[in-house]
Order: sequence, then structure tokens, then C-alpha cells
Amino acid sequence: MAKFDLRLKDCVEGMASLPEAGVDLVVTSPPYNLGVRYRKYSDRLDRQSYLNWCATWAAGIRRILKPTGSFFLNIGSAPSNPMLPHEIVFQLRDLFVLQNTIHWIKSIAIDNRTFGHFKPISSKRFLNDCHEYIFHFTKTGRVEIDRLALGVPYQDKSNIARWSHTCGRDSRCRGNTWFIPYQTIQSRAKERPHPATFPVQLAEWCIKLHAAPRVRTMLDPFLGIGNSAIAAQKCGVKKFIGFEIDNTYLAVAKRRLQSQ
Repeated sequence: MAKFDLRLKDCVEGMASLPEAGVDLVVTSPPYNLGVRYRKYSDRLDRQSYLNWCATWAAGIRRILKPTGSFFLNIGSAPSNPMLPHEIVFQLRDLFVLQNTIHWIKSIAIDNRTFGHFKPISSKRFLNDCHEYIFHFTKTGRVEIDRLALGVPYQDKSNIARWSHTCGRDSRCRGNTWFIPYQTIQSRAKERPHPATFPVQLAEWCIKLHAAPRVRTMLDPFLGIGNSAIAAQKCGVKKFIGFEIDNTYLAVAKRRLQSQ
């Protein structure tokens, strides 16, 4: 039976209490420093203080991550602040190797049809931002992943025999562009009582890409209302650890796990 250890604690302090190199997978999304109204966190630090803070918790992740582990970091930006995700990557370059960059597409227009969740902005300068990043960090840049765990069928079936890496399967790598829309909700307060969450499916795909059977211990340092924990439960992760500083969000996460 899976073990879920959800703690009301700052993640830097919490990770310091964990053993070295004991975590297989980290999937998380920290505050973006864009002025989001969290209940118990100020999302308005000056830029360098925010980047220094990111380096602090990332160093904690490096210490507890196994050499074969993966760290998936979801980061977005405002249209007026597009460099933030890239600055975080540079801030962490002495701690991790950036092994893959994944583009999480939340909304897309194909010809005259639109798909996904579109959140409009009022601007005469910027395009609407319809995507966020998922940065896949490892310690070495050489961690093997299960590319076909998220495989998609070939449109041209002759490719099945043409490409040896498919091993005769009608499946190819999905690539680094993931279309994962939000589910429509009627009431944020009741259905998604957190100002910044990623979909459960996003965390599921990170687990499967790393190779779900290899994930014995998973961590989310910024648990929120527990979408990563729900994903771990769905994927059969043996042990999940989550840290959250807001007792209201933590209580929601615990209730959601129990109701699954």
C-alpha cells in the first residue's frame, strides 16, 4: 500500500530532514514571483532575492535526489516578464543538467479552431501566453527515460517497420510539446481553491516519462492542494512526500487523497 507523507512545513527545512540521495522523482511548481495572491506567501520578492531563494530550495532537491533521479520543474511567466523561466534555469546550472525542455501547451489554435483553456489578457503590446515550461533536470544529463510511455500512434503506418527504435510497435515519441488543458470548473473556491495549480495529468506524464515502475519515492516541495500526490496515487508510486506551508491547502490535499 502506498504511503503518503504530507507535512505542514517549509520545504527547505523539510528537505533538510530527508536522507541524502533517497528520492527517485521530484515534480513541482513553485511560486512564479508574479504577484499571485497566495494565503501565506509573498509572491513579490525583488528579482535577485527570488532567484537566490530558488537556488536554495533547488540545492535541497539536489542533495536528496538519487543519481538516477529526475526533477521536473514547471515554471511559467507573464507576457511582460518572459525571461523569468530562463533566468531560473541559469540560476540552477551549477546544480543540475537541463536534460529536456518540455512546452506545456494550455491552449492552441489550429486553423480556425481552438482547443484548451484560453485566459485572455488586455494588451496592445503582448500576445496571449498559452504555454508554460516543464524543465527536466538531472544530475548527469544521462538519465534514461521511457519515451514510449507517452507514445502516440503513427499517422503513416509504414513508419512502424521503417524505424527500428519502435520495435514493431505503432507508437512514437510524443516529443517535447504536451497539450494538457485545464478541466473546466464552475467555482474556483469549491473546485480548485488555489491560485496556481498544474493539472493532475501533467504530473502523471512526468511520472510515466521517468518510468513509473522505477519511482519508489516521489517528492513535491510545493504541494499546494495535492495534484502531484493524486498523480502519484494513480501511477502506483510507493511513497510520496509533500511539503506545504499553508494549512488550508494541506487540508484540501489530504481530503482529496482520501476521496480517491
